Amino acid sequence: MAIIFDEQNKTFTIHTEHSTYQMQIDPYGVLLHLYYGRKTKGCMDYLLQKQDRGFSGNLYDAGNDRTYSLDVLPQEFPTWGTGDYRSTALIVRGQDGTTACDLRYRGYRILSGKYGLSGLPAVYGAEKEAQTLEVVLEDGRTGIQVTLLYGVLPKYDVITRSAQIINTKENIIYLEKAASACLDFVTGKYDVISFYGRHAMERNYQRIPVSHGNYVIGSRRGTSSHQYSPFLILTEEGTTEDAGACYAMSFVYSGGFQAEVEKDQFGQNRMLMGLQPEQFSYPLNTGEVFVIPETVMTYSRNGLAELSQNLHRCFRNNLCRGPHKEKVRPILINSWEASYFDFDGESILKLAEEAKELGIEMLVLDDGWFGKRRDDNRALGDWQVNEEKLKCSLGELSAKIHAMGLKFGLWVEPEMVSEDSDLYRAHPDWLIGAPDRFESHSRHQHVLDFSRPEVVDFIYDSISKVIEESSISYIKWDMNRYMSEPFSRGASAADQGKTMHKYILGVYELYTRLTERFPDILFESCASGGARFDPGMLYFAPQTWTSDDTDAAEREKIQYGTSFVYPIVSMGSHVSAVPNHQLHRTTPLSTRANVAYFGTFGYELDLNLLSDEEIEEVKAQVEFMKEHRDLIQVEGDFYRILSPFEGNDTAWMVVSRDKKQAVAGYYERLNKVNASWMRLRFKGLDEDQLYKVKWEDKCLKAYGNELMYAGIPVDRDYCNKTNGDFHSVLYTIEAED
Repeated sequence: MAIIFDEQNKTFTIHTEHSTYQMQIDPYGVLLHLYYGRKTKGCMDYLLQKQDRGFSGNLYDAGNDRTYSLDVLPQEFPTWGTGDYRSTALIVRGQDGTTACDLRYRGYRILSGKYGLSGLPAVYGAEKEAQTLEVVLEDGRTGIQVTLLYGVLPKYDVITRSAQIINTKENIIYLEKAASACLDFVTGKYDVISFYGRHAMERNYQRIPVSHGNYVIGSRRGTSSHQYSPFLILTEEGTTEDAGACYAMSFVYSGGFQAEVEKDQFGQNRMLMGLQPEQFSYPLNTGEVFVIPETVMTYSRNGLAELSQNLHRCFRNNLCRGPHKEKVRPILINSWEASYFDFDGESILKLAEEAKELGIEMLVLDDGWFGKRRDDNRALGDWQVNEEKLKCSLGELSAKIHAMGLKFGLWVEPEMVSEDSDLYRAHPDWLIGAPDRFESHSRHQHVLDFSRPEVVDFIYDSISKVIEESSISYIKWDMNRYMSEPFSRGASAADQGKTMHKYILGVYELYTRLTERFPDILFESCASGGARFDPGMLYFAPQTWTSDDTDAAEREKIQYGTSFVYPIVSMGSHVSAVPNHQLHRTTPLSTRANVAYFGTFGYELDLNLLSDEEIEEVKAQVEFMKEHRDLIQVEGDFYRILSPFEGNDTAWMVVSRDKKQAVAGYYERLNKVNASWMRLRFKGLDEDQLYKVKWEDKCLKAYGNELMYAGIPVDRDYCNKTNGDFHSVLYTIEAED
């Protein structure tokens, strides 16, 4: 069994294949945290130490025992108002203004299978692969009852956490802060790894030592954001990709979040993940339940690569849903960087014809096909096909593309509205924004109030009609505007603190209805690129447009950082035109493909402008991806080899689980004169297996231990003669019989 309750010692122990998590109900009914780490046996309550800590407050029940203080004891779900002055998981305000909440143990249940969360995305697991632990805590004075939820997927070394908060008394309470997971580490020196960014430069890797005080990241923007990813890693000092202990928390939510690591006065470390509290004040009436979004936790004793692979496997197999989650992704051409708004049906068909000749499998019609959408100033919300522009119906256009042997996809931005639109003129109160105030402008568009069911219903009907009248296999769901004045004109003043959370629930509701009605459509989420690349989106759309920056050199950093938590099959990655439309940089066509292979793979350019030589190169790229995408997207484990954040070189690879096949990419940003020798050391291979390694026109045979420990020389002569700056080398590795 993965979950064990020891009645004598009052401990709950959770085992995965390689980790153990243990907590204990103490004599006062407080749920204390004992241990999380490498797999162990037995009761570890001897780890708890108590000492008179001077002015750290003592629990009332403890009487004159000055050694019992929640300000220093490790806890499972710390609350404000118990004498614990560290960052806390829960703050509740009563009608009388009090904020004290003292939760004590009331009971538990162990269930087969993984719990689900009403209205929220969550990891799932069948009875044979997962278990659930429910621990009920209650504040007897205020009537606040909290059910802590622990989901266990042993084969991934994953433990998930959520909590349900119930108001059981005749009053109103207000949730002011709600985190779903807390980890207390009494001893140890740690680094914290997080991922910061901006539009077109998402998920930059940052690693810093944990020092006294609070390290806090989050988003107040209504999305998980370009600026910070809802993900933290806590590592022991010296932990590398291949060795050392590390812990991860990933928030399964697409709105505002807050993640914290605090080092207190005694050198203890607390790690928290939950909702953003600054724009959150959620009223709960008698009998109402609030569910905190889920946090996924995993532990690795063997470094960061194993930590990432735990999450990759869990997300691919037990978070993503639908028929596409275990399938390779179609190679597509997107019309955006090929034509922007300047297209008609004839030019789209011409692009499709060229795509077919090159072996591409799908054409995606991006922005500009609806309403009076001539530019980004107008028509969002008017989801009626502009047949005058296309010179045919969307159904006719998609039928012609299908007749060529291609699939057809479509871009939508359902959460937004333009002021210059029929929808806005009919329903100006349907947008998020404070009344009688000048509203902030952003891209000439506003956010529709998805906290209101009638708005979600209208958009659902509009988008469904377009899909039903066409043959659509793929939808790119974009979102290009943050919330700046989060006010719902459909809610009372008392309920405004719900707005941002209810908005995200509305987005999830629309996704649920569309994916259930059209289960065969492959959805790709997008938010100005990667502003909403989070596990919550992966639950509905198994891939996300990683960034609006399609430059190959920049994508090395973006995709490298993204790989720490998300499987590479979830990363939208395309070959784009040069000079690049964002950076005006020119990189070799081979390098653009060698980066994009490690993702969904597609093209973002006008194929009709390619030279004859480039056409042949693209054909070869498409053939390569078709040959290797089972390995890259479905069957392989991803390894990071060289970090673009630490030098001029980047390298990574994918290895099949049977270790018979691998594909590796090496990338150098700037060429060097008379450069030093360099050897690339592969990872994840079978030490005793003989492999054949191919790159360009070269080939060698070597054993796995040679390739991993001695490495393979990087071919500088080839680099100097061919690509110059931004060159790359792609290696294929196959086991010899």
